[in-house]
Amino acid sequence: MSTVSAKKIEVEKKWHVIDADGLVLGRLASHVAAVLRGKNKPIFTQHVDTGDFVVVVNAEKVKLTGKKLTDKVYYHHSGYPGGLKAVTAGKLLNEKPTEVLKKAVKGMLPKNPLGRSMITKLKVYAGPEHPHAAQMPEVMTVKG
Repeated sequence: MSTVSAKKIEVEKKWHVIDADGLVLGRLASHVAAVLRGKNKPIFTQHVDTGDFVVVVNAEKVKLTGKKLTDKVYYHHSGYPGGLKAVTAGKLLNEKPTEVLKKAVKGMLPKNPLGRSMITKLKVYAGPEHPHAAQMPEVMTVKG
């Protein structure tokens, strides 16, 4: 029996909804990254996007363990001299709760064009509502 390599046309993409209420950020992000890559499917192929769409609701209620709310710092640079900006995880969680999860998941995906296309399949919402009911997403549970 030969190894079967999935083709882009053969991949069937589903939609999943995950409720992030009370879940730990890192554990949730690693589970979401695996689903976006398609590692939960038997047809997983590294060079093909075999992953599904993931909708995460209640992102503002995600938990960080230890002292990460005050000690974890996210950096970005404006591109100008002296343009290094820093924001703590607690402040970012209060101001933009969706960005914390997006950054965590993006760091777990491949750093190439395939990884950049995978992150577009992630939809994160701070509250319990989402506009993707027409896609009939399946509820997915994550151990937390």
